[in-house]
Amino acid sequence: MKRVLFVCVENSNRSQMAEAFARLHGGDEVQALSAGSKPSGQINPKAVRFMAELGYDLTRHASKSLDEVTGDFDAVITMGCGDDCPWVPAKRREDWALPDPKHMDDDGYRAVRDEIGARVMSLLAQL
Repeated sequence: MKRVLFVCVENSNRSQMAEAFARLHGGDEVQALSAGSKPSGQINPKAVRFMAELGYDLTRHASKSLDEVTGDFDAVITMGCGDDCPWVPAKRREDWALPDPKHMDDDGYRAVRDEIGARVMSLLAQL
């Protein structure tokens, strides 16, 4: 089983959607996690709404701290938050440099969501 960690500051938008896409497309072959350096403690309602459009219930997720994550990963992906992520053991590291959709209109938010979905699919195909 491959282990993938998605990281951003609040763990409420981009990293949560990336975790959801990895779970959707990785199935039993992938353990997907997400975390934040300063977790907000909640999932952004827009992320919940726009993932629901794709049939994924993000209300089952929780905003978590990097301190709650343990073990080695096949890939650690940061979302372009400019955050100083602590060292987490990983075979592969990438920064996707995605804009924060938090204050975007619906079309902008969907565009970021769809970009995350495409990148997760590509990542999973390469692992």
